[in-house]
Amino acid sequence: MLSEQLAIAQKIHPGSQFLRIFFFISGIVATIAYRITPFLYPFWVKVAWYTGTVGFILYFWHRAHIENKRAKLVKEYNLINVIEESNIHGDQKSALSYLIKTSLTSKARLNSAFIVIVSLAALVASMAIDLRAHP
Repeated sequence: MLSEQLAIAQKIHPGSQFLRIFFFISGIVATIAYRITPFLYPFWVKVAWYTGTVGFILYFWHRAHIENKRAKLVKEYNLINVIEESNIHGDQKSALSYLIKTSLTSKARLNSAFIVIVSLAALVASMAIDLRAHP
């Protein structure tokens, strides 16, 4: 029983405050880096683009990981049935049911994973082009 409690505690642990702030800032920096490129000299456009791309890879990898973790918990602990069979009533039950069901049906995790994959491909391609142009 105690080992089961420890196992779930590890699964639902939100991560350190430092990491949450790190991924939040990565997303902000990436967004700003992409948005300022029209106003920069060519060298700084590259710096901003690489910064933004790496930031998006970090941020969206984190988002995909969190969304997958939530969906897995809903499935693993059969939370849809738990809510449906619970003594919670009315709007609270509807709200909880909505949150739990949409964690399984939301395409956010697929969108985040797609952004990570495309960003990685763009990063590798850009690095290959830049290295070939400046050996």
